[in-house]
Amino acid sequence: MSTIPAPVVARAATAERLAHAQQSVMTLLADSSETGGALSVHRSTFPNGGDGAPSHFHTDASESLFVISGRLQVLTGDEVIVLEAGDFVTIPPGLPHAFGAAAGHDADVLAVFTPAADRFDYYRLLERVNAGEADPAEIPASGERYDNHYVASEAWQRARSGE
Repeated sequence: MSTIPAPVVARAATAERLAHAQQSVMTLLADSSETGGALSVHRSTFPNGGDGAPSHFHTDASESLFVISGRLQVLTGDEVIVLEAGDFVTIPPGLPHAFGAAAGHDADVLAVFTPAADRFDYYRLLERVNAGEADPAEIPASGERYDNHYVASEAWQRARSGE
């Protein structure tokens, strides 16, 4: 008989928080190692028009975004959409995507990766790079380890510049 794993409980008061550029805050809730590889979950808040993730894709994981409040601009392939509070999108493996708070709006977003590699060390790396404590070259060099692969997107560049 198989053993049922224990539930994963993340408390808002004690969850690790990472501050990134432009006052965005990422709250780490549950990583793959805690969920038996099933998923990785974090919550991000972005200030007015603040950038989230640049254009990238994952080879193994689907990334799902649920907008808790505000408005989130999202690249899905070559299309840019705006999600509002209560909206949800799931992005399949291999599809380039990016996101950030829509101009004139904050965004509070729950992100879920499934299945997932441990991603929290990647977010900690981003925080160290933003603080000048790590070499920015470590980010693209970590692509395979964290299943995060950056790609250029003219559609995203146009959308974020207001064109």
